[in-house]
Amino acid sequence: MKTGIKPLKECNVLVTPTSFSKYNKNLANELESSVGKVIYNTTGKPLSEGDLIPLINDIDGFIAGLDNITSNVMKAARNLKIIARYGAGVDRVDLNAAKEYGIYVTNTPGTNSVSVAELTIGLAIAAARNIIEGSSDTKNGNWPRISGATLADKTFGIIGLGSIGKEVAKRLKTFNVKLVTYDVFFDESFLIQYDIRKTDLKELLTISDFISLHIPVTKETINIINKESLARMKKGSILINTARGELIDENALYESLASGHLKAAAIDTFKKEPPDKENKLLSLSQIITTPHMGAATDNASNDMTRISIEECLAVLKGEKPKYIVTGP
Repeated sequence: MKTGIKPLKECNVLVTPTSFSKYNKNLANELESSVGKVIYNTTGKPLSEGDLIPLINDIDGFIAGLDNITSNVMKAARNLKIIARYGAGVDRVDLNAAKEYGIYVTNTPGTNSVSVAELTIGLAIAAARNIIEGSSDTKNGNWPRISGATLADKTFGIIGLGSIGKEVAKRLKTFNVKLVTYDVFFDESFLIQYDIRKTDLKELLTISDFISLHIPVTKETINIINKESLARMKKGSILINTARGELIDENALYESLASGHLKAAAIDTFKKEPPDKENKLLSLSQIITTPHMGAATDNASNDMTRISIEECLAVLKGEKPKYIVTGP
């Protein structure tokens, strides 16, 4: 730790998730009454290194959203003892730097799995049935005859069968789809229970009518969906990404959609968030875009708020947190 433990009432906490107190103001009030000062992110978007450095100097605890928490941020954080991620992913936190500077990094595993899975299936149906186009045309006074595709009897490929991927698979079984999956590790009992066939990535890309991404960002997974992998996908297939924008080569996805090779895509995450207005993907009618809202539900936000507060306060009181990703 950079400094010793001090009374909670003298501690300052930075909170950057914009939905932190939206669903449970009582928990936010509890945090505010426990510490000296709570500083909230009012920008409505994740904070960059440049945004964070001026804020972090006197912060003791950081409940973090999808901010870019670099080594330079931690170097500037002379009192920081914990980065409590409001969510599961820690790919935007420099974990090596956190360990070097004696800062705990925690997360809230499993709290948003159901919410992200539900959005995934909603996006798959919306893309397959052209729901956005139909709604827009109807509102504009038209009454179009729009043909779509069912999920039933289709092959649905899940890349990453972790907590979220499993929740997607459970729900898809009721749609009478053929489930295939690719992952580094497999839960064999789960595969048997839900009649899921494991395969390699190349075959999954080739045989799937729908493909959904549920893997973390690593050196191996950055741009896992690229020009080559998109070319392997079935003509007329649909891609869904509710994981991380870094998994997709956005230029290659644009070309695949614009050429008509992919029927559609539904994207909840971008490499840059929010995306630039000039991002070519935003110009396509074949793509559904949402503002990284997979975890933004009442249940998930309530659980993430509660756990991130508990983890933050535990460390500020000199206790060991429960969901440690890395630490001193």
